Amino acid sequence: MTDSALVTGASRGIGLGIATRLAQLGYALTVTARDANRLGEIAGHLRREGAADVHVVAADLADPATPEALVGGHEAEFGTMRALILNAGVGTAGPIAELPARRFDKTVAVNLTAPVAVLQAALPLLRAAAAADPARGAKIVALSSITGVYAEAGLAAYGATKAALISLVETLDAEESGNGVSATAIAPGHVDTDMSGWIKDRIPAETMIPVDDIVEIVDTLLRLSSRTVLPKLVLTRAGAGLYGA
Repeated sequence: MTDSALVTGASRGIGLGIATRLAQLGYALTVTARDANRLGEIAGHLRREGAADVHVVAADLADPATPEALVGGHEAEFGTMRALILNAGVGTAGPIAELPARRFDKTVAVNLTAPVAVLQAALPLLRAAAAADPARGAKIVALSSITGVYAEAGLAAYGATKAALISLVETLDAEESGNGVSATAIAPGHVDTDMSGWIKDRIPAETMIPVDDIVEIVDTLLRLSSRTVLPKLVLTRAGAGLYGA
């Protein structure tokens, strides 16, 4: 059976990098983002890179109906799920005293509520993949942030959701790793993506963590046996302090 994976936020940056590597490894892929036209281009790219098949879902993860439809579509196409990549997220900056409730709610919806819902829907498929190959198991990788580990002024809402994502992953490992389903939260400092564009006037892109480094880590995590669990991995930028983005 061909391995399959679902990648959220797959149209650019880290998500696209991971999806491309999975395509090169021969995975069948479900990829999702909001821009349907961009996803169509990405699907062609992934097929050229070697993906066994590509299922595209253009949707907003802030919509409560999206997670179930997304995983249901993956199941209809591929049956099980070897890997789940929870990458989609939104950035929110501003001091707590001035943070609009609407912006906070949107951040929580995309960065935390949606990953929980996708994970709940996907667990039966991940368990099935793990049962079919107990030595390998099934893997979940969630893109958190170093701000979820070390607080940073101005990033309260973003950091809070990323801290919660780490806690979710650690709890899932406690509950599911015995079934062969394990998860890792990757918590990097600033990565050289479009999402970091707001701070590149102060932190040059060439000093940020390359997307390729994240991709290499994900590749390695997917190759680990089901007997090894790595709940959290914090990545810092060279030359920066160890406790900040």
